[in-house]
Amino acid sequence: MPRHLLLTLLALAGSAAAQDGLDFLHGLDEYENIRRMLPDYMQRRGESLVQERKRTLAIHTPEDLARRRQFVRERILQAIGGLPERTPLNARTVATLERDGYRIEKVVFESQPKFYVTANLYLPATGQGPWPAVLYPLGHETGGKAHDAWQQMLATLARRGYVALTWDTVGQGERIQLYSPELNGSFVRSSTTEHTINGIQSWLTGQHIARYTIWDGIRALDYLLSRKEVDPSRVAVTGNSGGGTHSAYLAALDDRFKAAAPSCFITSWHWMLKTIGPQDAEQVFPGWLGNGLDYPDFIYAASPKPYLMLTAIRDFFPIDGARETFQEAHGVYEKLGRGADIAMFEADDGHGYNQPRRMAAYDWLSRQLRGKPDTAPEIPIQPESAETLDCAATGQIATSLGGETVFTLNRARAERLRGSRQPGGADQVRAAARRLSGYEPPSGPVPVTPYGVIARDGYSIRKLVYESEPGILIPALLYVPASGAARKPAAVIADGNGKSAPAMVAEQLARAGVVVLSVDLRGMGETRVTPDLNDSEFYRYFGDYEDAMTAILMNRTLPAMRARDIVRGVDLLASQPEVDPARIGGIGRNGGAVPLLYAAVFDPRLQFVSLENMIVSYHAVATTAMQRRVFEDIVPGALLEFDLPDLARAIAPRKVWISDPVTPNGTPVSHSELAHPRGAEYYHALIDR
Repeated sequence: MPRHLLLTLLALAGSAAAQDGLDFLHGLDEYENIRRMLPDYMQRRGESLVQERKRTLAIHTPEDLARRRQFVRERILQAIGGLPERTPLNARTVATLERDGYRIEKVVFESQPKFYVTANLYLPATGQGPWPAVLYPLGHETGGKAHDAWQQMLATLARRGYVALTWDTVGQGERIQLYSPELNGSFVRSSTTEHTINGIQSWLTGQHIARYTIWDGIRALDYLLSRKEVDPSRVAVTGNSGGGTHSAYLAALDDRFKAAAPSCFITSWHWMLKTIGPQDAEQVFPGWLGNGLDYPDFIYAASPKPYLMLTAIRDFFPIDGARETFQEAHGVYEKLGRGADIAMFEADDGHGYNQPRRMAAYDWLSRQLRGKPDTAPEIPIQPESAETLDCAATGQIATSLGGETVFTLNRARAERLRGSRQPGGADQVRAAARRLSGYEPPSGPVPVTPYGVIARDGYSIRKLVYESEPGILIPALLYVPASGAARKPAAVIADGNGKSAPAMVAEQLARAGVVVLSVDLRGMGETRVTPDLNDSEFYRYFGDYEDAMTAILMNRTLPAMRARDIVRGVDLLASQPEVDPARIGGIGRNGGAVPLLYAAVFDPRLQFVSLENMIVSYHAVATTAMQRRVFEDIVPGALLEFDLPDLARAIAPRKVWISDPVTPNGTPVSHSELAHPRGAEYYHALIDR
């Protein structure tokens, strides 16, 4: 491709032409669900992994169960990047509230140095300890530790002779991570959005948002066991929703718990994939499905602890999945003569630690920790205000104590990685990119279906669909010059706004004698998943969250899948009689830029790449507090071995042009952001290679 032609391309404004018949699948009956193509494909791939696990799972003896427990624990720790170093808690009680039959101590401790945790400890007002104890991780409901249902249960436990500890998880209560002084709250609407913004940054650095939340729970247990009022041989964990999630995690990883009762969390991936899909980042471990794991494995990892699944028939976590998991796990336990160690309680209500589940939990906890039933009715309490239960003077750690946040800890790790990372040569970077992204190279001829031709002055546009892999069809427009050399240069264009968006660019290139293939990568253009307006905040921040997250569950990523779509497009171009296969390049714009970068690393036939409006780097994502719509470009663990500039270098000696890079918020990159030596090297030395 002549240099002046590409420079002309980069100078174009790039505004989209009118559709003018270029979108064509919606009117065809066989493609009436084209926007469901990618979600349906993901569901099928995920379901195949679920079924493979069922076929291969073999737990017949106590030794089998022990091996499974060890395997699951190793996979969890691998997924979260291990656990932090145990450092001094520096715990202190800042105030005590005396109430009828119980008291509440307001406690602050450090789960990591200067990473402050605000907690409430509920203790019996009378009697003689040491008492049994309950660790109570919180769900995502508003109010943090001051939520009415939590207070009711914690106060009831204390009145019945337990010590109970709860704390604000990150993003909730007094521990808002993305704190805005102007809003006196979070920059975003919900804690789950905070968790996922922080989760993206954690993934890039080879960690996980659950590394922070799990460690908070383990250190909370350390604090609980440090109290003389607690009997360390009688400690259980229970919580609802996000608290149910962490009850499952903590029970799986810490043998100091003697019983576990997660509420409104345990289900099955068979039913999750069919219904609500992956939830926020703390509830998704990379490779969980790809490594042959499912919800019952949390129970196996927690063995030999007695386990109670608390469920709601009308929960958004599918009750059919909970029943399916219980059936499997109970069958395993029955086979080992331990059927009484697992139970399931169903209430005909919705999501929450509602009164029926609380009553079931009181009885279960009493049987496990005190050896006797407890069916006494629950006596209502007068809930405290959030301000009364606050531990920080201002009600926010950010404005009272400062210290670290998930973002600042991730940012420091990203800086350390950038200072120490040695990506090596092109082959090493290519191998790391393949392994971490989950790229699956295609082979064989490309199935193509034509859908007509549009005649234009000096060129024609062939409408077609090609198969990237079974179940994935790529709508495309092939621009063919009417004259010129028998074998012409060619370019594949991947634009995040779809194949019609770069029509002006494609037209100019075609008239200049270049064959152009403009494509809708999976999940883009006509195949873009229509956002759920009921969850518009997640779509606004993360784009196609469900498909990107499902890919990560399977040890795959959207950048690698879309790179495959581009490579298949190169296969198609190379097969055309009008194309010189030695002169094929690629143009990636906005959402198509990162997939094209990966495709060029994987496929040496791409002789040049032009990258427009691409995020400046993964490092920038990990070191920018907020980001928008970058999730579809993320590869977990990338910054352990490479960044986007390293991928660009790995294409050498082929040409790379970069124009108008953007920050993780989508704004133009400033001169100050290019001042870092790595940035300058990326955007100056590389551009003119």
